[in-house]
Order: sequence, then C-alpha cells, then structure tokens
Amino acid sequence: MSRKHPIISVTGSSGAGTSTVKSTFDQIFRREGISAVSIEGDAFHRFDRAAMKAKLEARKAAGDETFSHFSYDANELAALEGVFRDYGATGLGKTRHYVHDDEEAERFGVPPGHFTGWEDFESGSDLLFYEGLHGAVVNDDVNIASHADLKIGVVPVINLEWIQKIHRDKDKRGYTTEAVTDTILRRMHAYVHCICPQFIETDVNFQRVPVVDTSDPFVARWIPTPDESLVVIRFKNPRGIDFPYLTSMVQGSWMSRANSIVIPGGKMDLAMQLIFTPMVHRLVQESRKA
Repeated sequence: MSRKHPIISVTGSSGAGTSTVKSTFDQIFRREGISAVSIEGDAFHRFDRAAMKAKLEARKAAGDETFSHFSYDANELAALEGVFRDYGATGLGKTRHYVHDDEEAERFGVPPGHFTGWEDFESGSDLLFYEGLHGAVVNDDVNIASHADLKIGVVPVINLEWIQKIHRDKDKRGYTTEAVTDTILRRMHAYVHCICPQFIETDVNFQRVPVVDTSDPFVARWIPTPDESLVVIRFKNPRGIDFPYLTSMVQGSWMSRANSIVIPGGKMDLAMQLIFTPMVHRLVQESRKA
C-alpha cells in the first residue's frame, strides 16, 4: 500500500462483470477530475493465444486437466506484483495489452491473440486502476493484495457468471456453447484454488443474485437483467460505512448483516458511485498530502 501513489484493484473471473465496475470508476474519475492509469489483467498472461493452446495440449497430454488462464503459472504474477510495487513507490510503471479480436487489432495494430509491446505509464497520474483475474492474489510466491489500497471483488452467483461468460464468448468472440462449456470445466480447479481465495482479501465484494430461474445456465437464452437481480454488497471492515445513508439513498435496499447491504440490481451503479466516490477522494487527498 502507498499513501503517495494509491492503487485500486478490481478482481473477478471471466464473465463476472469487472468491466461494468471499471465503467463506473471511469465515470467517477472523469467527474472528479482524477487522472488514473488503467491496466488489465489479460496483459499479464504468460502466453499468447497460439502458445497457450500448445501449452494446454501439452499439459493435457501429460495428464493435467486443470491448467487454464486462471492458473497461477499461466500468468506473470511476479511481473504484476512488480508493477504494483513500482507504482506505489514511484508513480511509474509499464503495461501492455492483450488483443482479443479484430476490433482491438485495428485499434492497437497487433493481430488478435497477441500482445502489444510494453509501454511506460503516463507520468503525473493520481492513482493506478487494475481490472482482471488476479488483483488480490496471496500465495507462496507473491502478495499482490498487500500493494493495493482498495480491493474490490466482483462475484456473481456461479450460474449467472457462467451465463454471462457463455453469452459474451459466443456473441463477441464467436465461440460455440460447447467450446465455452469445455473452458468452464477446465478452469474449475483453478477457479476454486486461485480465484475464490482472493475474495477474503478484498475490501468490498459485489455479488449479483438473479431472481429468475437460472437452473441450467448452458441453455439460458438471455442474461438476467439488472432489474431481475439483487446485489449483495459486503464490506470487509464496515467501520466508517454510513449504512443509514446508503439505505436512504438507494431505494429498496436493506441490511442483511452487520457488514452487508442488499440493493436492487438496477441500482448497482448508483450504489458504487455513493460508496466509492468518497473513498477515491480520500485516497487522492492523502496522496497529495504525502
């Protein structure tokens, strides 16, 4: 953690909805005049698409059915921790982009499935914002969570997460339902052992819970809408959180536990604005004083 150069880390698995949280933070940054450097978890994958495919085949041939993008050893976690550490100390660092599709290829000038080159952050930023798979990892080799000043988990109930992933990968990346299902199965071991443990490290967790039937996510024809959902917001340390204010400002919300509030799904953006705007202000003010 760094008072002078704060870091916000948003963590969630593929299809969880971390990009939605990033959009809300982008609004906060623009409205409040805060300069943020953004980095993506995919930038720290160890392999490009072709190399990852070859690695998967080799591991499978060796009898390992658990290797996936979620696995620690499929990612450059030491490099990610290094970026967090360097930014916290100096406000500087490097990142790159993983190019997913033709639209991104046109923007970055690199074919899909490849990485761009590493580039320096712009100097003079107020904070670093991370969004991806491994922003709060703690294991025998790295302690990424220790470098982030605000850690946020995005954890929809598992059937909803799968529905969101299936629809995204089919619509935006051209995969079949069968291909996405195979990916989900292959990632399950690492989901349990590499992704889930991060959510005990996060300061705030958002869990969207559909109130419509999602019994078989692999045949669901559409993603439950926000208005067909509730969102449970859990605070690791509720001290200083003004729950009466939040429940009065977010219509239809209530406290389910001493550290948790439940809101209508359609109010998630409003709740995030109310919760995180003062937190971001506090981080930036303390950094400027430091």
